[in-house]
Amino acid sequence: LIRYFVFSKIITMTTRTPKPNKAFELKCINTVRVISAEQPGAAGSGHPGAPMGCAPMAHLLWSEVMDYSPSNPKWWNRDRFVLSNGHACALQYTMLHLTGYGLEIDDLKQFRQLHSKAPGHPENFVTKGVEVSTGPLGQGICNAVGMAIAQKHLAATFNTPQIDLFDHRVYVICGDGCLQEGVSSEACSLAGHLGLGRLIVLYDDNKITIDGSTDLSFSEDVNKRYEAYDWHVQTVDSVEGSLEDLRSAVANAKAVTDKPSIIKIRTTIGYGSVLQGTAATHGAPLKPDDLKQIKDQFGLRPEPFNVPSDVRFFYDERVKVVEEKRAEWDSKWTLYQSANPALAA
Repeated sequence: LIRYFVFSKIITMTTRTPKPNKAFELKCINTVRVISAEQPGAAGSGHPGAPMGCAPMAHLLWSEVMDYSPSNPKWWNRDRFVLSNGHACALQYTMLHLTGYGLEIDDLKQFRQLHSKAPGHPENFVTKGVEVSTGPLGQGICNAVGMAIAQKHLAATFNTPQIDLFDHRVYVICGDGCLQEGVSSEACSLAGHLGLGRLIVLYDDNKITIDGSTDLSFSEDVNKRYEAYDWHVQTVDSVEGSLEDLRSAVANAKAVTDKPSIIKIRTTIGYGSVLQGTAATHGAPLKPDDLKQIKDQFGLRPEPFNVPSDVRFFYDERVKVVEEKRAEWDSKWTLYQSANPALAA
């Protein structure tokens, strides 16, 4: 065990991903926005708006927050990510491409096509790195509650005073539609009751549904409802100019270990489009001239599906960090098997 703790300290001290400067951080986010918007454009159908609004959340999760392993997508102690608003799947495919899950640019160009690795909603039996099939609103967040229950059970059963074998978290991005569904209310009530402190939900509060403004059908105070469920509740007013407030909110959520967390995040659907903030960006591809002006606005090259070399390098470096964390856990598991043969069996 002493060997493990020394090794663990060395890994922790030498594999931190440096926080990028603000301008480069926005370049990464805007690259995610554009690649995610180009997929529905290539298919002639799909949902560009939510991925463009949620890109800051995805960038923060994959570049700083989550532990994952492209080389071993089923690693037991990986953090789980659930895209509950599965219609925004272009966002998840962009992140899986950037982090080396074998989803190539040519696959992204086949978005929503027959036999594609990038289907119209996430399918965990089709695409590596997708934890659960989502699409019917509310189902994803309910699956995430189940995953958080499983994590708590694994930790209670197998963790020892010497080794925390299972300490992963479950992260969710969801939208208004997921929280309108009755099934999500039942599951989230249970999550609060059970005190699932390793469940963190990022709620995309973009005020838009496919029919128009959410105030057509949804006017409740979501934060108060989740406080009543005994969740830890925070609000982030903007993620468009800086990630600092979201970064702090996620850190606060991780520090609360006795209850699940939800962060209500104000976003702009279709951010960068001439139609941003409207239902027109929700369920239809953007026009080619709109995509062109978005790239011009963001200072990105005009070629389709172009990932700048420095952005790709940044994500490649992040993958090295998380793979070292997975290797550290593998060493922990080896020692655990020696120290606890009955439990390890």
